[in-house]
Amino acid sequence: MADLTLHDSLSEIPAADWDAVAAPEQANGRPIDPFTTHRFLTALDASGSTGKGTGWQPRPLALREGGWLLAAMPLYVKGHSQGEYIFDHGWADALERAGGRYYPKLQIAVPFTPATGRRFLGPEAHRETLWQAAIGIAAQNRLSSVHATFCTAEEAETLAGVEGTLHRITQQFHWENRGYRTFVDFLSDLSSRKRKMIRKERETARASGLAIRALTGDQIEPAHWDAFWAFYQDTGSRKWGHPYLTRAAFTLFHQTMRDDILLVLAFDGSRPVAGALNFIGRDTLYGRYWGCVQDHPCLHFELCYYQAIDWAITQGLQRVEAGAQGEHKLARGYLPVETHSLHWIAEPAFRTAVDRYLEAERRAIGEEIEVLTAYGPFRRVSAEA
Repeated sequence: MADLTLHDSLSEIPAADWDAVAAPEQANGRPIDPFTTHRFLTALDASGSTGKGTGWQPRPLALREGGWLLAAMPLYVKGHSQGEYIFDHGWADALERAGGRYYPKLQIAVPFTPATGRRFLGPEAHRETLWQAAIGIAAQNRLSSVHATFCTAEEAETLAGVEGTLHRITQQFHWENRGYRTFVDFLSDLSSRKRKMIRKERETARASGLAIRALTGDQIEPAHWDAFWAFYQDTGSRKWGHPYLTRAAFTLFHQTMRDDILLVLAFDGSRPVAGALNFIGRDTLYGRYWGCVQDHPCLHFELCYYQAIDWAITQGLQRVEAGAQGEHKLARGYLPVETHSLHWIAEPAFRTAVDRYLEAERRAIGEEIEVLTAYGPFRRVSAEA
């Protein structure tokens, strides 16, 4: 008989056991994405980026039979809605205005990472067991809700039919490799106006005189992280009020994940002055953080978008996910795609109200994706072509 166990930390589960259900494909190469691997999630915990005092309390859930780990789930008790990128602040405000309590809640997620990936780790046959277990934990502890954010479309389709489950669709902008062999091939697929715009932006960025280097693996040196920490702090303090990750997280990324990382840095002489941090998946490059200590026109576009596209083409990757939000990405070849999340809310009347809202939101998102795609930068192909 299978047993479900809540753990206080992922360190209580051996890395080999966790990764066997989280990313079994990495036995033959890279994981599909590195974000649910033991090395990534434990780096967040060990660095103090998650855990006590952060509002992200790890409670990983494990399903075992005869001592074998069958399936698992990255589960957190949340004391706020920061670092999630599927925004439910309005839900929290509405419930609390009505006299309810929204926090704490349960979050099935990769902290601070708006990247689609598996959230119910292991065979499909165990997904509903994990989801129902999370709902049961919330109900038993009188928590307001459970949220599985940036799950795969397949997971959403499988579990959306479970009683009381709400399915939310939002959107991001992703770049897709249409068989390009070079960045020039990509440009040739764009309309003339957008092609000229991108060329001009790249020329403007290069006119700064900065040297741009794309580094991965042992090419990344500890000193590069000192520089990137300054960039990250600057961006984090402007966008979120305070950075989500601690300095120790980057040290652990270097120690355990540098082969999973592409760090694009701009150098003024020997000094890094701007950078973009990407994580490498089997078929996808995931853009995560950017920052600078010198402002240069179009440097953000060059480091975050064009260098990522160029590197992905060179490495034969199929897509670049550039993170949350940003309709400015559309003109640079990143088209809107659906993202999925699942939600369970304990209060029946409030759940019904949210369900109505999500139904309208899904329609609006579908229409927006259709309109934005039509305004994309790619050349129109005639019906006769």
